[in-house]
Amino acid sequence: MEEGSIIMISQRELRRLSIIHKVIDKRLKQVDAANILCLSERHIRRVTKKVRKEGCMGIVHKLRGKSSNRAIPKEKKEKAIELYKEKYRGFGPLLASEKLLEIDKVKLSDETLRKWLIEKGEWKIKRRARKHRQWRERKQCFGEMVQMDGSHHDWLEGRGAELVLMGYIDDATNNVFGRFYDYEGTIPAMDSLKRYIEKYGIPNSIYLDRHTTYKSNAKPTIEDELNDRKPLSQFERAADELGIEIIHAYSPQAKGRVERLFGTFQDRVIKEMRLKEIKGKEEANEFLEGYLPIYNQRFGVEPAKKTDLHRAVPKGLNLDDILCKKAERALKKDFTISYENKLYQIEDKIRAKRVTVQEHINGNISLRYKNRALHSKEITNRPKRANKGQKTYLSKLKKPYISPKGHPQRKFNIRSHSQ
Repeated sequence: MEEGSIIMISQRELRRLSIIHKVIDKRLKQVDAANILCLSERHIRRVTKKVRKEGCMGIVHKLRGKSSNRAIPKEKKEKAIELYKEKYRGFGPLLASEKLLEIDKVKLSDETLRKWLIEKGEWKIKRRARKHRQWRERKQCFGEMVQMDGSHHDWLEGRGAELVLMGYIDDATNNVFGRFYDYEGTIPAMDSLKRYIEKYGIPNSIYLDRHTTYKSNAKPTIEDELNDRKPLSQFERAADELGIEIIHAYSPQAKGRVERLFGTFQDRVIKEMRLKEIKGKEEANEFLEGYLPIYNQRFGVEPAKKTDLHRAVPKGLNLDDILCKKAERALKKDFTISYENKLYQIEDKIRAKRVTVQEHINGNISLRYKNRALHSKEITNRPKRANKGQKTYLSKLKKPYISPKGHPQRKFNIRSHSQ
């Protein structure tokens, strides 16, 4: 490529590129790189050769933005599903695929048909019996996988409010990082991750539970279904932008290392803070900053490989623009938007229907449109509507009804009065 050319690569490709560079520099073996990236050794050699020849562009797939050459035509998919509904409803995917080939001459694999039927709601995933749990070997490199969780506990033993410890433990080295917060939620999770990255770098993956902070339970929207994607929580979205692989555990035992860490801390750290008579969150966090290096030095273990897989934050990447809550809001005709019962005036002239609202860790609100920061201000004094008052209606006094002459009622009244 010519000098000065801009190479656009994703965070996931940037993570793969950093590992390939370690292979080129002979700081990491091709076998280990293949295990980390879940690729074959042959593919690692192929990618390494491309990066050496083409530079950073060697990591980018040549078919990016193009449809697969082996994609099944849409008409074939619709025909198979229609035939299944008409003739083979209730058939298992394997039997249905056999009958489609035998009778209707539609050749499909059973797994492809199974995926299509699940998407259309014609087939349900069958739960299998619980598997026997087996011991899992540690990861080999520092930063390859970090276990993360929040521990709700009376850490100050009544001397202050109950706190949540957001804890991180490296799977290969037992290196621990943590910080106390008032609650377990999106902002504490993002703040703790930002502090971890500033201290060690961007980890390769994070292993955590299925708490609503880390795993979205929302149903996919029409846009999600059209783009074949799942709803992401704010934390998952931020991790994806940073190129961090999120692994969700299905049980506490799966992330036993961080669970055991909390058990140890609820014994040791509580007693240490009791001796120092710590009574608040700020004091507790200041204590952790001095305590954790000593703890890591004593209880840390040597990794199988000396390579550090943490990635440095790329130049030009602002963590505050990623580790924040993001939401889209409609832009009104008077260039205002509403967010969390507050009104914001946009001072820039833009032609847009929706803008992105960013709620940062420090509580500040910023607005963006197509990666462009917008100048805005909060409208604190809204004009009050004038009270027009209630309308009063004057009721008119009705005149007594006088029946006309010759009316039977007049005759009756005259007779009654004469008697």
